[in-house]
Amino acid sequence: MKDIETRADIILLVDHFYSKVQDNQTIGPIFTQVANVDWSHHLPKMYDFWESVLFGKAIYKGNPMLTHFALNEKAPLKTEEFNTWKTIFYEVVDELFAGENAETIKQKAQSIADLMHFKINSPKSKLNII
Repeated sequence: MKDIETRADIILLVDHFYSKVQDNQTIGPIFTQVANVDWSHHLPKMYDFWESVLFGKAIYKGNPMLTHFALNEKAPLKTEEFNTWKTIFYEVVDELFAGENAETIKQKAQSIADLMHFKINSPKSKLNII
């Protein structure tokens, strides 16, 4: 099995991940019914996000914290939702890739998700969302 090496690999990962997310009973409805995600807009942003995270390319434009704070107002994002997201992400990475970058992207995903969970669910962070 190969490692994550190119944008094409990121696209494969992201597409497969969000396909599984949409089918998931716990977090799928948050994406499809609460956020009403426009996948043609969301997926390219996620390609840029993960390419920036993994390869250090400054191509992602956006503020995921603000987006998730707004989403949390509509549907609480608690431990179960974040754990489900991480589990699916790890499973997809492990299904498709193996290697140093595959391990790195899982670690980065965990760090990002854990920080986001902490900030969203910390009473003090409601005042300091960035």
